[in-house]
Amino acid sequence: MYNSYNNGIFGSIPVVTRNILIINFIVWGACNLFPNLQLDSFLGLHDLHYGGFYLYQLITYQFTQVAFFHLFFNMFALFIFGKVLENYWGPSRFLTYYLVTGIGAGLVQLAICYFQDIPSLMIGASGAVFGILLAFGMIFPNVPLMIIPIPVPIKAKYLVIGYGLLELWMGVANRSGDDVAHFAHLGGMLFGIILILYWRNKNGNFRTGNSWNQSWTKKVTGFFKGKPKMTVHKRPETDWDYNARKADESKEIDRILEKIKYSGYNSLSEDEKKKLFDVSKK
Repeated sequence: MYNSYNNGIFGSIPVVTRNILIINFIVWGACNLFPNLQLDSFLGLHDLHYGGFYLYQLITYQFTQVAFFHLFFNMFALFIFGKVLENYWGPSRFLTYYLVTGIGAGLVQLAICYFQDIPSLMIGASGAVFGILLAFGMIFPNVPLMIIPIPVPIKAKYLVIGYGLLELWMGVANRSGDDVAHFAHLGGMLFGIILILYWRNKNGNFRTGNSWNQSWTKKVTGFFKGKPKMTVHKRPETDWDYNARKADESKEIDRILEKIKYSGYNSLSEDEKKKLFDVSKK
């Protein structure tokens, strides 16, 4: 039997990312088709001062959006970066990360509204999406990304730093008519950093679970065993050769990222996975 669902466009999207996308679109459709039910108020995150807050809202607000463009840009970012991270981490860890950063964003928003004594109702996946951007920048810091309308590629780490500084400035500026929860975005990034550093400290390599202790043990053991001395003579690399080699490497990484975009991380060969992993460590 041929299953077109698993082999079509949905089949290339990992299970958690795919279901988050589907849930967001279903809730968006319900909010717009049945406005009298006020689902955004029931599922959205209410502030602590003015009533209406329930603990479940820290989860449900992340899947609730009303404006189409708000939904589109959040889901587009999730589709591009989320599926890469889910293939890298696995579904369980990715789901944990997504929910924790979303909850963290909500907690920061609650704290800001509480101390400023202002009414608030927050909906949207932006907090978790900013957490995903943060994770991509930490894991693949040197992967070049394009952002409209800037016509040149920007390394992921610089893009994340730039977004963080922009959100901080806009949050502090608190311009009239700005209804975006900028500090919630920063909260998603903050909790993302905390969780990633926790995983790294606990497991060393937070993808495979290998410990730093094992890594250092191997290094120390190798040092005392000693290695045979070898003399290698290399021809000096000219500037022309260096630039040509770097250009080829950049093209190869772009090709691999395009392959991930259309076919998923699991479609990569072991050599392609190694190249992507090596670039992320530079």
